[in-house]
Amino acid sequence: MARYTGPDCRQCRREGEKLFLKGEKCYSDKCPFMKNTTPPGQHGAAHKKSSEYATQLREKQKTKRIYGLCEKQFRGYYDKAEKMRGITGENMLILLERRLDNVVYRLGLASSRSLARQVVAHGLITVNGQCVNIPSYLIKKGDVISVKENKADKKVFASVKEAKTLNLPKWLTFDNATLKGSVVELPERADIEQKIEEHMIVELYSK
Repeated sequence: MARYTGPDCRQCRREGEKLFLKGEKCYSDKCPFMKNTTPPGQHGAAHKKSSEYATQLREKQKTKRIYGLCEKQFRGYYDKAEKMRGITGENMLILLERRLDNVVYRLGLASSRSLARQVVAHGLITVNGQCVNIPSYLIKKGDVISVKENKADKKVFASVKEAKTLNLPKWLTFDNATLKGSVVELPERADIEQKIEEHMIVELYSK
């Protein structure tokens, strides 16, 4: 599967906003985006008038980069959301939020979604007591997500155990002493704080 291997902060510059791809670094003064916000490339600083299509495309690219997906995967979520009851754009974002790598990130077990994907792929996470190493696995209401007992001493989880405060969305609970969390409800559109205009993505794919 093709994936982006260049600097993460270059993607933030391309979209003109922080996508929080580097975890804690994005919240510090060392964030490269704070020093240079112009789009990458020779003509990045040039002011161009964006067409409707270009605006919709940028919104799709931004959302793909936030969740770390390639086009085929992303389009698959759109197609699935289109067949579900309700608003297609909201359904698509909720499906993305239900990915196991995103849930691991939301629980605070990883500082970024890319790190969360590694944690899952390396077999450090269990769902309902069973090891799941598929980042795209969709969690359900009532699922219990935890770190394998024999992996709890890994360095990547050290800061999680020491955390005094947890910033969790309301649909998740987490005990950092046992490194175990649960899905009390499925996420809703209002639970997604990052600014995403999903109707633009729907309009783009509907053409």
